[in-house]
Amino acid sequence: MADLFFYGTLCHPALLDCVLGPERGGVTGEPAHLTGYAVRRVAGQDYPTITAQQGARAAGVLARGLTAAALARLDFYEGGHGYSLRPATVETAEGPRPAQVYFPDHVQTPDGDWRLSDWVADQGAVTLLAAQEVMMAFGQRPAAEVARRFPQIRARAASRLRAATPGPTALRHRARDGDVTIRETRQPYAHYFAVEEFDLTHRRFDGTISAELSRAAFIAPDAATVLPYDPGRDRVLLIEQFRVGPMARGDRQPWLLEAIAGRVDAGETPEQTVRREAQEEAGLDIGALHRVHGYYPSPGSVSEYLYSFVGLADLPDSAAGLGGVPGEGEDIRAHVIGYERLMALLDAGELDNAPLLLSAFWLARNRDRLRAEA
Repeated sequence: MADLFFYGTLCHPALLDCVLGPERGGVTGEPAHLTGYAVRRVAGQDYPTITAQQGARAAGVLARGLTAAALARLDFYEGGHGYSLRPATVETAEGPRPAQVYFPDHVQTPDGDWRLSDWVADQGAVTLLAAQEVMMAFGQRPAAEVARRFPQIRARAASRLRAATPGPTALRHRARDGDVTIRETRQPYAHYFAVEEFDLTHRRFDGTISAELSRAAFIAPDAATVLPYDPGRDRVLLIEQFRVGPMARGDRQPWLLEAIAGRVDAGETPEQTVRREAQEEAGLDIGALHRVHGYYPSPGSVSEYLYSFVGLADLPDSAAGLGGVPGEGEDIRAHVIGYERLMALLDAGELDNAPLLLSAFWLARNRDRLRAEA
């Protein structure tokens, strides 16, 4: 058995429950503090670090009764992010006690105070969902590999959090608790994206429960798109880039014309995403955003949900050119074309991806209004 002192996110009981899983039983916790240290926010991040500071006291929780199996789960969760256990003496109501503490292996720049209550309110829910996916990989993949995928894991967690708000049900079945029962979930592949397999039952339209079904889904985080439109010049900006999806299908024309698009990162709104991506992909400032729709492009097998917008922008001839983030392997060409040519390309079939098609149709319906308002 071992005792560990937690000073950061693992002080959140729900997160500790998730990480320990079946090893949670028998572990007790009590308030404690580590003298000569302070808990500070890591610069530019939402998680804490612990730094030596004379006269300070780092408050936290002393977890007692951790088994070797529990320690293995904790090491998997923390170790992939560059934290190692070191011995320390913590103060409890009963006096000093020896404990192990996760200290960072590398220098972290502190920037202001970090409070557990603020973190739980802002990041607790998405972190808990991300931890569930992380711990699915325990015993299956190395901790360092999972840590490299953590931004994608958090983005998918944020997608699940947004999906928890149900959409309208004026015509379709209104789902209730017990309508879907998942007996087992597996993740046979996980990298930038993931594939998950489910053994499940669901309620049928006649009220009965289906036989157990095995289904697989391609797990991708939410994404957002924007079609820049200049109502004064009556122009749009399209981007062109190589796409692996058409290549994998065997399409001899894997360069596509698209709206600007990107993954919605954790802690980011779809609106913030499209403004960031417009800068990265085309060096473009987007003004007012008009929502086209939110939708699943391929709900039979893909979890991705898209938020599409038309964004007002200034589009002189100089807005065309090359862009993208080289470090992310992006090679992007921007085209500035008139509205009539956009419609001609649509009619000719050269616009062949759903976000751009939907945005072009929305623009056709709302173009006169946007020009009048401008």
